[in-house]
Amino acid sequence: MSSLNLHHLRTFCSVAATGGVRPAAEVLLRAPSAVVRAVAALEADLDVPLFERKGRGMLLTGAGEMVLLRALRIESELNAVREDAVRLCGQGARVAAVDVLFNTSRLSIASLLAQTHHMPSVARALDLSQPAVSAANAVLEKALCQPLFLRSARGMVPTDVGIRWIVRFDRALAELTHIEADISALNGTLKGVVTIGALPLARTSILPAAIVALLARHPKLQVRSLESPYEELCGDLLSGKVDFILGGLRPALDKQLVTEFLFEEPTVLISRSAHPLAAKARLNFADIQKFPWALSRAGTPLRDEFEAFFIESGQTPPQPAVETGDLALLRGLLLHSDMLTALTAHQLQYEMEAGSLTVLPFEMKGIVRAIGITTRAGAHLSPGAVALLAEVRRLSSLHGSIPEPIAK
Repeated sequence: MSSLNLHHLRTFCSVAATGGVRPAAEVLLRAPSAVVRAVAALEADLDVPLFERKGRGMLLTGAGEMVLLRALRIESELNAVREDAVRLCGQGARVAAVDVLFNTSRLSIASLLAQTHHMPSVARALDLSQPAVSAANAVLEKALCQPLFLRSARGMVPTDVGIRWIVRFDRALAELTHIEADISALNGTLKGVVTIGALPLARTSILPAAIVALLARHPKLQVRSLESPYEELCGDLLSGKVDFILGGLRPALDKQLVTEFLFEEPTVLISRSAHPLAAKARLNFADIQKFPWALSRAGTPLRDEFEAFFIESGQTPPQPAVETGDLALLRGLLLHSDMLTALTAHQLQYEMEAGSLTVLPFEMKGIVRAIGITTRAGAHLSPGAVALLAEVRRLSSLHGSIPEPIAK
């Protein structure tokens, strides 16, 4: 949970919009002294002045302009939640003012409860009492005139409207976290956490190299990778929990997702170097049908393309002995058996370079994977995420010059 106070940020926005403490106090229906304290507390938390105090009013500093950009994005997300609540409940309903949503603890509780479905777990994670967690959720539900969660055999499960609104809460919290990273970057240091959705096609070469290069220049950054199924990663990307996804491109699951092509990789047939087929100069379908297979799970793009290749060639697709997307398991299976697999060579490049695995002489025309980046439309990434993306793009532009492992 961010150390910044959303309530203080709300006050800061009002001062920036009105140009002074007194007009902001009138808009917020608060005492001028309370407005002054809120702005001072935010400046203290960020350790940077956000306004120049002049006779003609409060003028934003460069840091203030940067904070305002994030603050307005937070306001937009939370205003959208309130507007949705008014639409659902009707104009006669007593939907609270948006100010009630500007509470970091309440939004964090809702977000974590949507993940864990368990109030005691949320209380432990946020160092709160269970009654405090329950009360915070009750405040939100009363303010928005809609239940956010339902009790079930699986615990506290978000309602449909809860799912929709908590995505916006998550985005607001992500913007709040990025404020501190923005200010740090303004002072010449990249800090904070960059979270990547890492798909298998990116984990072996491009992503590790990009992370190493980035951290060599910016050692105070922290990089976190998530290896969840693609659908889950897309959900995390839409909610701001993931900065970007790197790997094999797929049809977008949501109109808010934007893809960027980086390069293509052909799929090849791979086995252990001591495999009975490795000594042959050329292979045909009859040769490879005699051995067991370890393939990606049914329904994945690679598996679909692999099966289509066999069908278009007039052959029956092999039934895999093992289905897995785990490269560590796949390596073990290939190294200790006569199993075959179909992958891009760079996914197992270290074993290729060591000579323990090899590319077999069997061409699979048309099975080419596009590798790229997926981001959320309109997202304003943290400086650290922008820097990592730049490194990924730089290395990807060199990818074609890296020689593919040579088939024996």
